[in-house]
Amino acid sequence: MELRQLEYFVAVAEERNFTRAAERVHISQSGVSAQIRQLERELGAELFDRSARTATLTVAGKAALEHARAALAATAALGQAVGEVTGLIRGRLTVGMIIGCTVTPLFDALAAFHRAHPGVEISLLEDNSDRLVEGVRDGTVDLALIGTATAAPDGLDALTIVSERLVAAVPAGHPLAERAPVTLRDLSAHPIACMPPGTGLRTVFDQACAAQSLQPVIALQASAADAIADLATRGLAVAILSASMAERYRDRLITLTIDDVETPALLALTWRSTHNPAMRELLAHSRRAFAKPDPGHAPARR
Repeated sequence: MELRQLEYFVAVAEERNFTRAAERVHISQSGVSAQIRQLERELGAELFDRSARTATLTVAGKAALEHARAALAATAALGQAVGEVTGLIRGRLTVGMIIGCTVTPLFDALAAFHRAHPGVEISLLEDNSDRLVEGVRDGTVDLALIGTATAAPDGLDALTIVSERLVAAVPAGHPLAERAPVTLRDLSAHPIACMPPGTGLRTVFDQACAAQSLQPVIALQASAADAIADLATRGLAVAILSASMAERYRDRLITLTIDDVETPALLALTWRSTHNPAMRELLAHSRRAFAKPDPGHAPARR
C-alpha cells in the first residue's frame, strides 16, 4: 500500500468522479483507476460502486476513507514538523476565490508567499461563495476569498477586506434615474439584474427583500459585474451592485442609494484552521497585502 494510492482514493471519494480526481492529482484517469484497483486488491474489497455515472463509496470505502485521510494528514504533519525544525515549509495549499475575481492583493499575497516558501504547492480554484465556504468547512479548501452577508461564516475564522452598501444602477432616462435615493419597494416595480444565489451580494439583497416580504422579479442573473452593468445599460433591468462595482460604470449608469438596505455586502478571507505552518504564513502574507492601499482599484464582489 502506497501513500499515492491513498491520495488517489481520497481524491476520487471527494470528487465522486475518476476524471475530475485525475485532473486534481495531475495524472491520467487510467493511472488513477489502476492504482485504485491495486489498492482494492491489497485490501480485498471494492472501495467504489462504479455502476453509475458517479463513483460512490461502498461500505468498505466509507470505512476506509477517514483512515486514509488520517494517514495522509499524519504524513503531512511529519513533513511540517521537520520543516519547522529546518526552517523549510513544504506541503500543499488550496486557495479559493470568487468567480471573476480581480482583487489584486490576493494575487500579490500568493506571489509573495511563493517567493518566500517555494516548497509549498499552491492550487487556485474559482467558485461561488457558498461552495467555497463548504470547501473550507470540509477541508478541501484552506483559504478562500468570498463575498458574504455576515462577518464570519459559522464555525470559521474570517478577515473582512471590504464592507460596502448595495446600490442600484440605471441608465439615464430610466424612470428611477431622478429618484435618488430609492427603496426596495421602488425597485420591485422593475425587473432586476443581479448576481446568482450563493453569492454574498445576492444574499444581502434577498435577505433585505424577505425582511419586507417583497418578491422582486430577478429577470437576469450573471456572475460578472460587467455583464450586469451591460444589461442595465441596455435598459433590460435595474442592476444591483456594490458601491465600488457601480463606480466603475459611472460613465454610463447612474448610481442610486438603496435607502432601506443598510446591511453591507462584505468581501472576506475565511479559513478553518491555522495549525498548518504553511497556512499561517499564507494568512500573514494575505494580511499584509490587504493592509496596503490599492488606489483606483474597485474590487469584484460575489
